[in-house]
Amino acid sequence: MKPVVGLTGGIACGKTTVAKMFGDLGIPVIDADDLSREVVEPGTPGLAHLIEEFGEDVLDAEGRLDRKRLADVVFEDEQARAKLNEILHPLIGAAGAQHIANLQGHPAPYILYEAALLVETGSYKAFSALVVVSSDRAVQKARLVERDGFTDEEADTRIASQLPLTEKASVADHVVVNDRDLAATRSQVAAVHEKLVSRFAQEGST
Repeated sequence: MKPVVGLTGGIACGKTTVAKMFGDLGIPVIDADDLSREVVEPGTPGLAHLIEEFGEDVLDAEGRLDRKRLADVVFEDEQARAKLNEILHPLIGAAGAQHIANLQGHPAPYILYEAALLVETGSYKAFSALVVVSSDRAVQKARLVERDGFTDEEADTRIASQLPLTEKASVADHVVVNDRDLAATRSQVAAVHEKLVSRFAQEGST
């Protein structure tokens, strides 16, 4: 079985940017956010379950899931958020397992699985290694304000609602700090990649 490396981090830390850098090095990337869209396409059991639980108000005019509307519904309702995760996580897990199976013939030495809640759910323990993308809090906040149009207060609330980055980094095999220029981030990614390739080559020879 080809090793699968988990990639996670905090909000606005640049997980997707870092994942793309791994992709540029020839590593296939499975994005859990893409899977979360895949499992709630119109006509899927996933979307039917969400409508049953949250009502048709979470649909847009075309009958597709309005992710922002659903996010607004569950953000301040812990019970609703738990229910959402209860519905989606098994579906996303199954879809991810299928993608991993489909990539077993890929020539890359490992597969990257990008997801936001690997540490919170404890699922990081199932991966061969964990990479955490980190940024300074002020950089996270500035990105949220610029990227998503949040107010300072909204950005602070979103950051505070997540598990502290220090806790995520404490269980990581590798940490990529993405709060400088892209060249600095790319250099860190290349170094982590080389360490992973070397580690898996050694493990494969024993």
